[in-house]
Amino acid sequence: MKRTLEKISKSLERSLDERESLIKNTRQIISLCSESIIDCHKNDIKSATKKILDAKKLLAQYRKNINKTLYKYLIPSEQEFVEASCFLALIQGKEIPSLESLQVKEESYILGLLDCIGEMRRNVYDKIRIGKSEDAKKMFEKMDDLYLQLYPFAYFDKIIKEARRKLDVDRILVEETRIAITEDRKSTRLNSSHSSVSRMPSSA
Repeated sequence: MKRTLEKISKSLERSLDERESLIKNTRQIISLCSESIIDCHKNDIKSATKKILDAKKLLAQYRKNINKTLYKYLIPSEQEFVEASCFLALIQGKEIPSLESLQVKEESYILGLLDCIGEMRRNVYDKIRIGKSEDAKKMFEKMDDLYLQLYPFAYFDKIIKEARRKLDVDRILVEETRIAITEDRKSTRLNSSHSSVSRMPSSA
């Protein structure tokens, strides 16, 4: 029995070392994805794209060599990768990348999309602030549609951890953004009405 326990102990030590190494190394992926999202908000598409590609290469490298029992520790970096990749596509006016094209786990894909809604909201507010009301409306429509498509996944909360919590947060974000869009449209119509009145010739 002693020999068996020693064997198990060594195996667990290797797994622990691999886990710690994986967590440490995947921080670079998370950092690249976070920076890519920031670049998207700055409309620096070239830099955002490069960082996504770098993150994708690192993910492929870790995915190839990872012990299957440790894959769950790769989920957070995959999740960030999905969020950044999808947000970049939306900023460029493209379709959201498929699960197959991103080559991630299903759980990572759903969680990444749920997180992407927060970045879409920020983009809507940025567009409202600089007077691009129509672009803000279009992004909100995509945001609302994405939320509605993801809502049924609340049912799988026991399998996809935090799915329900993220959906609850996203519901609030969508409703708040809907109000902001409505207020912006009212403000735009009011300003347009005032502008029209000011251009009317005064009576003699």
